Order: sequence, then C-alpha cells, then structure tokens
Amino acid sequence: MKLSNNTILITGGGSGIGLAFAEKFLELGNDVLICGRDQQKLDAAQARHPGLKTFRCDLTHPDDTAVMVEKIKSDFPALNMLINNAGIQYNYRFDDGADHATKIDHEINANFSSHLRLTDALLPLLTAKKVAAVVNISSALSIVPKESAPVYCATKAGVHIFSRALRYQLERSPVKVFEVVPALVDTAMTAGRGKGKMSPAALVAEAIKGIEHDKFYIRIGKTKLLFAIHRLFPFLAGKIIRKG
Repeated sequence: MKLSNNTILITGGGSGIGLAFAEKFLELGNDVLICGRDQQKLDAAQARHPGLKTFRCDLTHPDDTAVMVEKIKSDFPALNMLINNAGIQYNYRFDDGADHATKIDHEINANFSSHLRLTDALLPLLTAKKVAAVVNISSALSIVPKESAPVYCATKAGVHIFSRALRYQLERSPVKVFEVVPALVDTAMTAGRGKGKMSPAALVAEAIKGIEHDKFYIRIGKTKLLFAIHRLFPFLAGKIIRKG
C-alpha cells in the first residue's frame, strides 16, 4: 500500500492514536480528514496542523454520520482510505447491582456498530479507486480479555472477526483490509491503567510499516509476545491480562 498521495479519513482523530496517525500521514504527503465528537480537540489539532480537514461528528448518531458521509462524497471524492479508530472503554462489573444498559449500548455502538455503518457507507467511494484501504484498530484484548471491561473486549473481538470477513468479501476488489492490534498505548483512555505503555507515535510508526508492506494483521509492540504465549500457553496469557 502506498503511503503518499492518499485521501484519508481517520475517526477519533482529534487526539491520541487517531491524531498520531493524522500527523504521520500529513508528513508523508496525504490529504487527511479527521472526525471526532469534541470540537475543541478538533480545533486544537487543526491549529497545530493547518492542513487537516475536520468534521465534528458523533459516530454513534447515524444522522451525524450521514451528514459527514455526504460532505465527503461531495467535497472529497478522492477518498481512498478509512481508518476506524474511534472508541471508548468503560470498566465495571456486571454483578455490581447497577443498570448498565446505557453503557452497554453506547460502548457497542461507539466501538463496533458505528464503524460497520461508516465502512458500509464509504465503500462505494473506496471500491471505485485503483488503490484503497480500510484500517481497523482492534486490541490484544480481542484475543485475551481482561476482567474489568467485558463489553470493550467483546467489541474488539467483533472488530477482529469483521476485519477478517470483510477482507474475504473484498479480496477481488481494490480495497485492502488491515487490522492493527495495539499494545497498551499512553492515551487519555488508558490514564491510570497499566504500566509500560507505548506512545501513540511509536504505535503509528510500527503500523505504518505494516501497511506499507501489505501486512494485513499488524501486531504492535508487546502483542507479538502475548500472542505467542497465548498460542502455546493460553492459560498463562489469560492470567497475565485478566487483571489488566
């Protein structure tokens, strides 16, 4: 996959991993669009990088998504790459006696359903190009879950399976489907959780190499070791990750 002269939409692009992807792809000579819920973050990102195009869009609201998709179709018809990065994580127990319905629905929508809807809406643009890609950001927790975030882990497992199945469907099309599997990354979402985190920039540097060489399942950092342990000693891998 070529890394320059693309038109790229990055969800959750106002901070963290999404912004790191945006900065790197700008540096490589691409037209970069980012979307997010927080207008202040989008404005700050654009102030730092005037070349960015921004969309205030809450992907959990289908009407927001529809407006953004129509704007992209009319103003950025050259779009040939989608990076599904936006996500949230709630940590709670199902046996704590509380009603979790709102959190469950929001987490599934933000991490999974909204990405499927956006991918579906933009595929006609992508399949019309000679070279195109969908890049889905999953997690090592898609394979080895942690106790405190069962819904988050389930949504990332869904992203993993969706990426594989979509790759099958599109294998005769120009659209390549990549899955990036990060280790623990130092972002606002992981504040106060875990140790030995990698920076968003380090993650992106590794992911970019995989995309460039058409490596469709890109394990980042410590996930390589975790997956090797899981393959040989799944009980041990579960013990390592269970408490997060």
